[in-house]
Amino acid sequence: MEQSLEKTRLQRIFGSDIWYSFTHNPTAIISALVTLGLIFAAIFAPWLAPHNPFDLASISIMDGNLPPAWSAGGDTNFLLGTDDQGRGVLSTILYGARISLLVGFSSVIFSMVVGIALGLVSGYVGGRTDALIMRIADIQLSFPAILIALLVDGVARGVIPSDMHTDISIYVLIFAIGISGWVQYARTVRGSTLVEKNKEYVQAARVIGIRPFTILRRHILPNVMGPVMVIATIHLAIAIITEATLSFLGVGVPPTTPSLGTLIRIGNEYLFSGDWWITIFPGITLVVLVLAVNLLGDWMRDALNPKLR
Repeated sequence: MEQSLEKTRLQRIFGSDIWYSFTHNPTAIISALVTLGLIFAAIFAPWLAPHNPFDLASISIMDGNLPPAWSAGGDTNFLLGTDDQGRGVLSTILYGARISLLVGFSSVIFSMVVGIALGLVSGYVGGRTDALIMRIADIQLSFPAILIALLVDGVARGVIPSDMHTDISIYVLIFAIGISGWVQYARTVRGSTLVEKNKEYVQAARVIGIRPFTILRRHILPNVMGPVMVIATIHLAIAIITEATLSFLGVGVPPTTPSLGTLIRIGNEYLFSGDWWITIFPGITLVVLVLAVNLLGDWMRDALNPKLR
C-alpha cells in the first residue's frame, strides 16, 4: 500500500506542469546543476578541499601570496594559488562557500519564519494588528536592507562583550540579514491570506469550530507557500550578496574565518600589487553562485505563475 502511494506521488511529480517546464528549460537545468554542484562542494569541503584552512599546523606563512599553479612561481600543491596567510585559494573558496551558504540559508529561513508568521496574523486578524504590522513593514522598506543589517550588526556588537564577538559573529550576521528581509514575506503572505480567509473552505472550518491557529496552519499556510518559495529562492541570492558585502566591509565574519566576502576583501588589498588571484577566483565563485540562484528563482516564478502556463 505504501509503495503504491509512493509511486503515485512520484507520478504526480514527474507528470506535473512544473516538472515539464523544468525539463524543457535549459537555463533552469544548468542553473540547478550549478547551484547543486556548489552546494555539494561546500557541504563536502572537508573531503574535497586539498587543505584545511582552519588547521594552523598545515599552514605556512612562507607559502603566502603564491600565484596559481600554471603561473611562473606557482606550486602544484596550490592549484589556484594562496592568500596572504598561506592558505590555498581553492580550499578557502570551498570552505568560504560553505560559510556563505550557511549564512544565506539560515537567514532566509529566519526571514521566512518571521515574515510568514506576521503575514498570516496580519491578514487573518486584520484591524489594528494588521495596521501596526504593515506600518512597521513600510518603515523598514524605506531603508536599504544592507543599512538595516549594518545597524543591527553594530548594535549587537555594542551590546555583546568584545571577547564574545568572534564566537557569535556568524549568529549575529544571520540575525542581521534575516531581520532585514522579513518584510517581503509578510506582505506577500498577508495578501494571499486576505484572499484565502474569505473562501468557502475557511468559512466552513470556522463554522465547525476549528481554532484560528489550526485554520492558519492546516488550511491557509499550504495555499500561500507557492509565492513564498519564489521569494525565498531570490532572497537566498540577496542574502549571500549581503553577507559578502558585510564581510567585505569588515563587519561580517572574522578575518580568520574564510568566506567569499572576506576573501574578496583580503584580495582587494593585494590587487594592485599583482596578486589578482586572491580576489578574482572568490569573486567569480560568488558571481556564478548568485547568478545561478537568481536564474533558478526566475524560472520558478514563471513556472508557478498560472497566467504563463
